[in-house]
Amino acid sequence: MATWPKWAPPANFITIHYIYFVATCLVTSVIFYGSSTSAFRVSYVDSLFLVVSAMTESGLNTVNLSQINTGQQVLLWILMVVGSSIWVSVWTVLFRKRAFEHRFEAIVKADRRRSEKRRKDRRALPILEKIKSVTKNPVTLPSRDGESRPSIHAAAGASGPSRAEEGIELAESAVGQPAETRVDGHIAFASAPRAISATSSHRPEDQLNRRMHRSLSAAEKDISEEENDDEGVFHWRRVLNKHNVGPNAQFHNLTTAEREQLGGCEYRALKILAVVVPLYFFLWQVLGAIGIAAWIAINSPDITTSNGVNPWWAGIFYAISAFNNNGMSLVDMNVIPFQQAYYVLLTMALLILAGNTAYPLFLRLIFWSMWKILKLFTKEDAFRDTKSTLEFILNYPRRVYTNLFPARPTWWLCFMVILLNGTDWVLFEVLNIGNPVIEKIPLGPRVFAGLFQAIAVRSGGFYIIPISAAYPGLQVMYVIMMYISVYPVVITMRHSNVYEERSLGIYSNDPRQMENQDDSESRSILGTAGTALRRTISFQGVGVPRIPPDEKQGSINFISQQIRSQLAHDLWWLALAVLLITISETKNFLVNPVAFNVFNVLFEVVSAYGTVGISVGLPDQNYSFCGGWNTVSKLVLCLVMLRGRHRGLPVALDRAIRLPSEELLKDEEEDYRIRARNRRASRASV
Repeated sequence: MATWPKWAPPANFITIHYIYFVATCLVTSVIFYGSSTSAFRVSYVDSLFLVVSAMTESGLNTVNLSQINTGQQVLLWILMVVGSSIWVSVWTVLFRKRAFEHRFEAIVKADRRRSEKRRKDRRALPILEKIKSVTKNPVTLPSRDGESRPSIHAAAGASGPSRAEEGIELAESAVGQPAETRVDGHIAFASAPRAISATSSHRPEDQLNRRMHRSLSAAEKDISEEENDDEGVFHWRRVLNKHNVGPNAQFHNLTTAEREQLGGCEYRALKILAVVVPLYFFLWQVLGAIGIAAWIAINSPDITTSNGVNPWWAGIFYAISAFNNNGMSLVDMNVIPFQQAYYVLLTMALLILAGNTAYPLFLRLIFWSMWKILKLFTKEDAFRDTKSTLEFILNYPRRVYTNLFPARPTWWLCFMVILLNGTDWVLFEVLNIGNPVIEKIPLGPRVFAGLFQAIAVRSGGFYIIPISAAYPGLQVMYVIMMYISVYPVVITMRHSNVYEERSLGIYSNDPRQMENQDDSESRSILGTAGTALRRTISFQGVGVPRIPPDEKQGSINFISQQIRSQLAHDLWWLALAVLLITISETKNFLVNPVAFNVFNVLFEVVSAYGTVGISVGLPDQNYSFCGGWNTVSKLVLCLVMLRGRHRGLPVALDRAIRLPSEELLKDEEEDYRIRARNRRASRASV
C-alpha cells in the first residue's frame, strides 16, 4: 500500500471534506449541464458555478433561477441540503458512533443484554408483586407425615398455580438460581437451602418459605436496580473530578480501564446526538417549508407565478435556502417583494439563525431542556442513564460534537450574535437616513426589514432591498460583516477544542519548542516548502500559520492571536482573487466603469469567501454581479467559494471528529505531561 506523500495535505477530516465537495460539484455540474433544455441552455461554466454556489452555501447566481427548468432547480435544492454544515456533522456523528461501537464492542453488547433483561424483568414485576402478597399469609395443607405444609396453589386460588409458577420462574431467572421441580402437585426446589436460624427446623415447608422469599426479594431488588440505574451504566462522576480534568475538558492521569469506561460515556452521548441532530435538521426545514409555502400560496401566489414558479415550490425553496444559509431564490427579486410580509420574514430569519450562527445556542438549549425536564418530572432514580449522558454532554460537549460548546463560551457566542446583529440593524436604519429607496417603505415594515437584513447579511444571503441602492457607508459595513461572519463560531470552536494547544502546535510557556522546530524544518528547502503547504491548506481548516505564544497565554491573548492569524491568512487569498479578477475583467472596466469597479469586485469576492451570497448586482439584470464576468473570473470565484466554505472547519486535531484509538488516548496524556513540564520549568526560571 502506497504511503501518503509528505508534500500532500494530511489525510484527515478537512482533506476528506474537500474531496467530498469537489467530487460532488464536478459530478453534479455535468448532470446540471446535461439537463438543460432548448428553452434555456446554461453553459457548462455557469452550470459549474451554480452547483458550487449551491453546495458551498454561497448563494451567488450567474443566471436567473426562474429560467432554469424544474429538474435543475431540484438539483440545486438537493445540493443546498447535502452541502450544509449540519448535514456533514450528522454523518460525522454517525460515523464516529459506528467506530465507537467497534472500539467498545463489549460495552455495547453489555448495554444490549441489560436492556433485554430489563424488559423481561419489568414484565415479571406485576407477577412478583402478586406472589409477594400471597406469601405474606401462606395457607397450610396436610402432608403425608401429618404435618402442615405451605401451598401456593391453595393461597393463590384457582388461577394461582400457573401465575405463581411463572413468577417464581422469573424470580429464579433474575437471581440465577437452579430450576424447580414438582412433588405431589406442589412446588419444591432441586436444592433446598440450609436453615438460617437455630430455632428453624429442617422441615421442607420452612425451607420452601425461606427460599421463595429470598428468590422474590432478590428478584425485586434486581428489577429495582435495573430500573433505577436504567441499564446499569457506569457513571462518569466516579472517575472525573477537578484533579483529572484540565482546560477544555481534557482528561489526564487516568488508567486505561478508566479511559475505556469514559469512552463508553462518549459513545452513549453520540447515541443521543445521532437522534437529536438529525431530528433538528429535519424538523426545522420541514416545518419551515410548510409554513412559508402555505403562506405564499394563500396570501401572495402572484409574486411567484409572475416568475413562472409554483407558490408551494417557491416557498419550500425559500425555507431550505434560508435554513442552509444559501440565499438562493426562485423569485428573481429575491425577497424584495415580501418587504411587508412579516410572517415570511420572521420565519426565514429564525431559519437562518437556526441553521448557522445560533445553531450551537439552540442545540445546547435543547439538551439543557431535556435534562431539566427529566430532573423535574421524573423520580430521582428513574432514567439515570439518560440523565447522566445528558449531563456529560452539557459538561464536556467538545469531546463529542464540533458545534456544541460549554456554558460560558455559549453565553459569549450568544452575546456576540446579539451584538453583531444589533449593530447591523441599527446601522441599516441610521446609514440609510435620507435614502429615497429605503424611505419609501412604510416605517413599520422598514424597521422589520432592517432586522431581517441584519440577520441575513452575515450568512443568510438574502436581500430585502437592492444592495446597490444602499448608501456607500452601509455597503462598506456589509463587506466587514460578511468577512467576520464566521469569526464568533470559529473562535469559540477553536478556543474550546480539547486539543487546543496540540492543534496550534505550541504549548504555553514553551517558546523554545517553536525555535527548535523551525531550526529542524529549515534544514531542507523541500521540508520547509512542504510544511508551509500543509499549514496553508490544512491548519484548522483555514491555513493559519503557527505563532509562538506570549508568556501569558490567556483567553484574550488566544482570541487576539486567532484574529491576527485569520486576517494574515485571509487577506492574501482575497487580495489574490481580486487581483486576478480585475486583470481578467479589464475590458469590462473600460466599457462600463460605473458597474465594474474595484469595490464591487471586492464586495463580490468577500461575499463568496464568507459564503453569504448578497451582491451589488448589475443595473439591467436580477442575477449577481458575477453573472456579467467572463469564464476565468467565474472559475476564480468558484475556488474562492470552495476555500471559504472550508475556512471554519476543524482538522484532525479535534476530539469531536477523531475516531477512538490508542493514539487518541496517548495524545491527551502527552499534552498533559508537556503542560505540566512547562509549568514546572516556568516556576523554576522565575
